[in-house]
Amino acid sequence: MLFETLRLALQAILRNALRSFLTVLGIVIGVAAVIAMVTIGQGSTAQVERDVAKLGTNLLMVRPGQARGGPGGGGGSAASLTLRDVEAIEAQIPAVRVATPSNARTMIAIAGNRNHATTVTGTDNRYLVATDWAVAEGREFYESEQRSGAAACILGETVRQELFGNASPLGEMIRLKQISCRVIGVLAEKGASGFGTDQDDLVLIPIRAFHRRVAGNQDVAMIYAAIRDGISTDKARADIERLMRERRRISPGEEDDFNVFDMKQITSMLTGITTVLTGLLSAVAAVSLLVGGIGIMNIMLVSVTERTREIGIRLAVGATERQVLLQFLVEAIVLSLIGGLIGIALGLGFGLIGARVLQIPFTPNAGVIVLAFGFSAGVGVVFGFFPARRAARMDPIEALRHQ
Repeated sequence: MLFETLRLALQAILRNALRSFLTVLGIVIGVAAVIAMVTIGQGSTAQVERDVAKLGTNLLMVRPGQARGGPGGGGGSAASLTLRDVEAIEAQIPAVRVATPSNARTMIAIAGNRNHATTVTGTDNRYLVATDWAVAEGREFYESEQRSGAAACILGETVRQELFGNASPLGEMIRLKQISCRVIGVLAEKGASGFGTDQDDLVLIPIRAFHRRVAGNQDVAMIYAAIRDGISTDKARADIERLMRERRRISPGEEDDFNVFDMKQITSMLTGITTVLTGLLSAVAAVSLLVGGIGIMNIMLVSVTERTREIGIRLAVGATERQVLLQFLVEAIVLSLIGGLIGIALGLGFGLIGARVLQIPFTPNAGVIVLAFGFSAGVGVVFGFFPARRAARMDPIEALRHQ
């Protein structure tokens, strides 16, 4: 009997194909929007985690001043960090694998008739170890270049492309404001970071060269501390905070005039933001499922009215109320399921297109797909029951008189 009921439901749907399609359009849009939003949201979260992992999940960053909402914050009137702080952290904190200084400033890099605004970072070879960054072409700084602050530089891939195209820049001279420095290496390409910045758009020079020829002082803006594998960053962070309080002579009860950021905390913050946004967008998209359900109920009520005489004949020849109820209920469920299947296909398609356009991983969620499909079936049951019950409770005599 169920097979016959399903056949009758399909016949009724195909009899008014255009109307049926317009009826399920709300379900299609709702399911597609939910799946696409969740897929893109999860892809964004995965991309954030991947980008932050490029910087190193076991990485701590020390900055002077109080925090102002993230690793780019800091400042205030607190004393600056020094190279001695870098050496103290590396020597006195056993959990620290390597510590490195970092100062940065936006400057114009010029090579021949080309120029490009980029970030010039003063640091040393330990920066490459801390950030897990390799030199793809050329070499690192010599120890003598680091000690003397020689005018040598290592280019990021973006800077290389802007100034030299695909040609090798090794041995060439570039000018950074009043500094002429020789290119000794090119960094491996990393791409965009979790903060939306191009990690390859930078030039590395020895920290002492930065101090003497760019900054004009001995300050260190940030210290990167890479933590050894298997050691908790929380413990390492506490040790660094204790050491820095001693070195900066901060009395018990006084607030720190520096801040230590944990990359894991930043990852958690960013993924939390993307998760909340994904949930909000999905909730908005799910409203269209409700609209689609109301559309199904309306069209089923119209269908019951149009087929009143047919219902009367069925009841007159012996069909039970349960059979009539089941026929219209199955019809509503089939409409919803068709909309759900089309919506799943479109949602995955839009999710794939969005992932390609945004250059994020395509990460469809099987649980969300099953939930959306089940919800579309539930919409058919809930919004199809009232019209089906109305059809089943018709008086056969009155239905036969209907014109």
